[in-house]
Amino acid sequence: MFGKGSKLYSILLLRCPRCHEGAFLRSHPYDLSNMNRVRETCPNCQLKYRIEPSFYYGSMYVSYAVGVAVAIAVYVLILLSGVQLGAGGIFGVIVAALVLLMPWIGAVSKSIWANFFFKFDPEVARNNK
Repeated sequence: MFGKGSKLYSILLLRCPRCHEGAFLRSHPYDLSNMNRVRETCPNCQLKYRIEPSFYYGSMYVSYAVGVAVAIAVYVLILLSGVQLGAGGIFGVIVAALVLLMPWIGAVSKSIWANFFFKFDPEVARNNK
């Protein structure tokens, strides 16, 4: 379910959607000088990551959905942990979690967006090792 060939592998490890080998971003999400900058091509299979100019603007919608999912997950974790917080405390924890995870959410949303358009190709992955 999580091995090479699955969408989750490419999305969570920020790998090329076609070969699952090459890096998707120029650097890790928390590198502030290159924060969430997508490479032009895959260093392994030479897949061009941008189909058209402004291709990754659509990932903003995905980013919103991932942010909502993270906020709900934090809320559920607060409830399950039994920590007694008021409404303001819960809101503060959710906002803090979203701010800390903002670079990761942006990177994962771009990876999800790319995986909508590019499919894993086992032949390409086998030939480019």
